[in-house]
Formats: sequence, C-alpha cells, structure tokens
Amino acid sequence: MKPVDRHRLILDLVRTHDTSVEELSSALNVSEATVRRDLTLLGKQRLLVRTHGGATALIGVHEPEASLEERKASRGDEKAAIARAAIAHIQDGDTVFLDGGTTCSALAALLYSHGNIQVVTNNLLAVMTLATAPGVRLTLIGGDLRESSMSTLGPLAELAISRLSVDRAFLGADGVVAEFGLCEASAQQAYLKECIIKRAAQVFVLADSEKLGRARQQHWTPLEREWRLITSAVDEVELQPFQDLAMATVETVEL
Repeated sequence: MKPVDRHRLILDLVRTHDTSVEELSSALNVSEATVRRDLTLLGKQRLLVRTHGGATALIGVHEPEASLEERKASRGDEKAAIARAAIAHIQDGDTVFLDGGTTCSALAALLYSHGNIQVVTNNLLAVMTLATAPGVRLTLIGGDLRESSMSTLGPLAELAISRLSVDRAFLGADGVVAEFGLCEASAQQAYLKECIIKRAAQVFVLADSEKLGRARQQHWTPLEREWRLITSAVDEVELQPFQDLAMATVETVEL
C-alpha cells in the first residue's frame, strides 16, 4: 500500500473514533513502527492529534466537497452495480423516494422502464431522467436549489416531506460511519435525510466503497431504526462495523 493511501485510511479511521497504534496496525496490516511514523507525520501536518498510544481527530476538520462533474465521473461501475441491486427491492405499485446524488441518479436510470411506481425525489438529475418515463408517476420536492448536487433542500422541502410517506427510501451520503450515521457537508442536508427516514417504511443507504467509514464532513444524520446498506465494498475490515450493528443489514454487490 502506498503511503498516501495508508495516510488517507488512517485519517478516515481516526475521524470516526479515537484509535490506538495497535488498532491501526491491525486494520492496515502494517507494523506498529510504521503506524507511529505515519501518526507523527500527520500530526506535524495538523491533520490529527497524537495521543498517548494513538491519535484523535482535530475538531472541525473537513474536506472540500467534490464537484458534481467529479462525482459523475467517479466509480461509475460501482454505482451502476449498487443501482441494479437496489432496484430488486422495488415492487410493482411502490412509492419510492430517491435522494440527491449520483448513485440515486443511477437508480433513476434503471427505473425509467420499470412502470407502475410513484417516484418522489429532490434529485433534479433523477427528474430529468424520469420526466418522460412511461408508467412512472413523478413528484418533485421543491425547496432551495443546491447546485453542487442539483438537489433541493431547506424548509419547503422539509415541509413537503412531512406531508407524505413512502414505501422505500433510497439515500446517498458523503460518507457512512457505523457509529454515527450519514455524513453530510451541511446541516440542511443532514436534517432533510432525517425527515425522509421518519416517513419511509424501509430505508436503504446506497454507498460505494469509498463512502464506508468516511467522516470528512461535519454534519450527521443518525440511523436509529432498521436499515439496509447496499455497497460495493468487499473489505471485511470496512464491512465489519456495519455487520455488528443490530439494526443494519449489509448487502454487497458484484461488479
């Protein structure tokens, strides 16, 4: 593993919870001496705080969001595979919610020819895909436009969601952490997802392998009910925290 990749993984782990040298060594399959050198370097770069025997996150650390074009170009095969797995959970006559994001947009593309479903969404990319879909009844949630994801949010979106219910909600996120929930760049994004979760009979989180354990933003949507994670990740170290959750079901996809 390249040092840059190892450092990224260390930061992802440290941002989810305080970690020890022993834990990092085991998770990364490297020596404790290597971990100590990495922690010292990352500490000097002010990316984490060295503690006795390990490290903890710097309060307020976050990364700039990727642009919409960067997201569209990233991990397309994984997102398509996740979408194929997700559509298997949709039944004839269902009302489904599609969240913002490119993975939910990939699911919208598969729903075009599904027929006899109601799609409720704040995802303008999904709307453009499904606007002429035969047999798909489409409801757009209004609100403030978030250009970086081409989705709506804010008080009007929250009010609209409070007046409806759906059979299945499919959610994306900037990151998914077993201990905390869904990680987002803004409080409005995080709260809108919380509103959706309350109005759905079933909740699905669609997350490619890069999203698991990723805590690079500062706002969180807790997952305090039964939910299903559909992911392209196959690393047992990444999957185990989710498999240990009593309320989560983990479904992995084949690429």
